[in-house]
Amino acid sequence: MDAARVAMSRIPGFFQGTEMPDGWWQALWPEPAKVLAAVGLTRGSDAIDLCCGDGWFTLPMAQAARHVFAIDIDGKMLERASWRLAEHGVTHCDFVEGDAHDVARLVPRPVDFVLMANAFHGVPEPARLARAVAAALKPGGTFAVVNWHRRRREDTPVLGEPRGPASEMRMTPEATAAAVERAGLRLRAVVELQPYHYGAVFEKPVADRARSTTP
Repeated sequence: MDAARVAMSRIPGFFQGTEMPDGWWQALWPEPAKVLAAVGLTRGSDAIDLCCGDGWFTLPMAQAARHVFAIDIDGKMLERASWRLAEHGVTHCDFVEGDAHDVARLVPRPVDFVLMANAFHGVPEPARLARAVAAALKPGGTFAVVNWHRRRREDTPVLGEPRGPASEMRMTPEATAAAVERAGLRLRAVVELQPYHYGAVFEKPVADRARSTTP
């Protein structure tokens, strides 16, 4: 681990191994809008890009959603994300600096869709994070976790170099589901996201709607 990764890992709320890549993100995700559609983002949704980084997924999310909340612990990354959206004339996005565990407190209302891309593997208490996301979702809402498959880092090259988190940090779809379902969310689907990722798509039970409206 280089000095920059060590320094970032010491920031409270910064998840291990989730720093924003430099130079190869576009090569890995040339069509982020298709990824979002595959994991359940629908037009007209209120959505959260949790641990949004420099906004690579935030922009296409905002181009489809009614409103987006982009949340990250790193203010510099949020600045880069805001510049990216401003360059495309997108204004219906709020940029919020804060800890992902506080997501329900950081947004003013429940949302339809939460994305967490390339960060869940670094969460030290994944069930706690999933509970926070559940609290931020409307009943019937979707939590999409985009994760690296559990393969050796050497086997996931991008532009000729091994990329992604350390091999031992990577999670199988089953491990991701086990952590998230402890928060009461239900696994709806696991979709393949070529070349090296999967999307685990969870739903907040609609039954929660009835409980929330019962006097």
